[in-house]
Amino acid sequence: MEDFHDCLSHKIAHVTVGEFQLGKFDEARRIYQEAVSTYGKGFKGAYLLQETGTERGIAVILWDNEQSMKDNEGTEAHKTVLKKMMPLFASTPTTTYYEVVTEIQCEEG
Repeated sequence: MEDFHDCLSHKIAHVTVGEFQLGKFDEARRIYQEAVSTYGKGFKGAYLLQETGTERGIAVILWDNEQSMKDNEGTEAHKTVLKKMMPLFASTPTTTYYEVVTEIQCEEG
């Protein structure tokens, strides 16, 4: 029965949209990679998207469930990395949490 309940649970997507100060996106990318490298159990992947020719971007971090996300984001390592990142933003970023309700993987070959 546990397998059935596992099928009903959805991954969680932590999505942050923001704009960095002029010329700061590359530094923010480096810090983002540092943050992601601290994640452990429950981490399912991450994407950092940049709007071409701008300092605007979207960060998407995928988790197997909400508790895993909270556990990883509550670590001192994560908080330290965020303190480095926040001054790089031109304005306060917005963060929204989503359930991943459909996931389509391409077939290799």
